[in-house]
Amino acid sequence: MTTTHGMSVDVRTPDGVADAYVAYPDDGAAHPGVLVIQDGFGLRPSLRSLADRIAAHGYTVLLPNAYYRHGRAPVIELPDFIDPAERPEIFHQVFPMIRELTPELLRSDAGAYLEWLAASPHVADGKVGLTGYCMGARLAVLVAAMFPDRVAAVAGFHGGPLVTDTPDSPHLAVGNITAELYFAHAGEDHHMTGEHIAQFDKALDAAGVRHRTEVYEGAQHGYTQADTSAYDPEAAERHYRELLALFDRTVRQ
Repeated sequence: MTTTHGMSVDVRTPDGVADAYVAYPDDGAAHPGVLVIQDGFGLRPSLRSLADRIAAHGYTVLLPNAYYRHGRAPVIELPDFIDPAERPEIFHQVFPMIRELTPELLRSDAGAYLEWLAASPHVADGKVGLTGYCMGARLAVLVAAMFPDRVAAVAGFHGGPLVTDTPDSPHLAVGNITAELYFAHAGEDHHMTGEHIAQFDKALDAAGVRHRTEVYEGAQHGYTQADTSAYDPEAAERHYRELLALFDRTVRQ
């Protein structure tokens, strides 16, 4: 794999400044852009490592702090190893910030992140790839629907909820999507039941969206996140294989 350079950057948005992490190959060339949308726990060392690994495959990766309105990362104090069963108060801290990310704020923020990528000398011309984790997978679907001319691929891992009974449910927005989608659901995940998965797939089929959906049997919600009790090394490695294959065939020119 290519050696990479990673650094903290500030991305100006209509509501202020989002702190972010950017990683790219240190070969001096411009590479296709990738936007990583965090899980509920936020921008932290394990997600920076994930961005580094994608970058080492030949991409310029931007990982913003979605909670920047509440301060720079880490917005909440997190243990080195996150076990929600041991620390349930973490959810009480993050849920209000998750709910605050309305479609209006998401459109504003995502537009700024995509503009930052487009303006970076480290990013090649062309559409970008998105990958999202947990809540980030849900947000990635909405971003692809909001900016169909900017997004070539979306990957979502243990994402949810993708089907709700509210007007802003992601499955209702997929008609605008031109990107190719890959979703890998956790076999053990009450956020996305088999019924939800079938309903999401049905919406993608009806909209004519190119997609592939898999269920990683036995994996828990959060299986990609190496600093959590849900981490599943085998499922995480499968996630990298599928993610990079998707980007290689859609984003790499």
